[in-house]
Amino acid sequence: MGVAYAEPAASKAQAPLIDPFQRAITYLRISVTDRCDLRCVYCMSDDMTFLPKRDLLTLEELDRLCGVFIDRGVRKLRITGGEPLVRRDIMHLFRRLSRHLGTGALEELTMTTNGTQLGRFASELAELGIKRVNVSLDTLDPDKFRAVTRRGDLKVVLDGIEKARKAGIKVKINAVALKGVNEDEIADMIAWAHGDGMDMTLIEVMPLGEVDGDRTDQFLPLSVARARLEQRYTMIPLPDRTGGPARYVRIAETGGRLGFITPLTHNFCESCNRVRLTCTGKLYMCLGQEDAADLREALRASPDDALVTQAVIDAIARKPKGHDFVIERARPAAVPRHMSVTGG
Repeated sequence: MGVAYAEPAASKAQAPLIDPFQRAITYLRISVTDRCDLRCVYCMSDDMTFLPKRDLLTLEELDRLCGVFIDRGVRKLRITGGEPLVRRDIMHLFRRLSRHLGTGALEELTMTTNGTQLGRFASELAELGIKRVNVSLDTLDPDKFRAVTRRGDLKVVLDGIEKARKAGIKVKINAVALKGVNEDEIADMIAWAHGDGMDMTLIEVMPLGEVDGDRTDQFLPLSVARARLEQRYTMIPLPDRTGGPARYVRIAETGGRLGFITPLTHNFCESCNRVRLTCTGKLYMCLGQEDAADLREALRASPDDALVTQAVIDAIARKPKGHDFVIERARPAAVPRHMSVTGG
């Protein structure tokens, strides 16, 4: 059982979280569930075994942990999963976290979603101050979409995107580049996204968790994808840096922005400003490393935040310089946990 939740008292500004390489940690990604209503072929097996619900932090505990990070200088929270909107009563957490937007302690509260539930919650998310979301969408072909997700309905996702946009939420499309699947429609997807005022980011397949099949059969280097796109589009490099992994260009023909996330062909770790919290209270200092700190024990040991705050400080002191992703046939996944456990 967790300790009783109490509203934290207003606290004075405390020392920011600085890792051993002098990077300020200002961005926390929170996986609120490992469950998802899709089974994307590059992300998880069709017969996934999910965590028992009793192992998950309560929404109140997640809120309390976020408060600890905000007190230490985190200015951006991203809610992820699995699929975050399938967690029961998840809007309670959004409502609690949105208070930090009102005080100015938090600059942005956002979310990554597969879009299947977005239509249900878009209006309320907008009312709570969520100004943008990332939607994971790899194809605009309904048959391919069902094959990649093993069960999804593209129309539902597109409807969710439209409702979010009508509610005033800015949508960015995240697409995993998949060899032999969507590589021939990436250029058209860019035209579609930019035509509706949405940025788009391309992502290389990451070797996280064991899946059915071999990821080397899925892997399309973005250097190859970019070279093909340059036959159709003029790409103007942008200086945009968010502390995240993407490198950006402006597409002259569309006016839209395109990002490239290349964990395998170009390491993106030098400016990393983020850490990842799982739904069970594990803090991963790096997506591509297994070292993690168990914050749940410290959180539940006392209603006071001193223990868990120290646990966070100690964890950040172990943040590595970068990941060691490699994707090769005959090698197991670089990291055994699935993406849905860490939240991307």
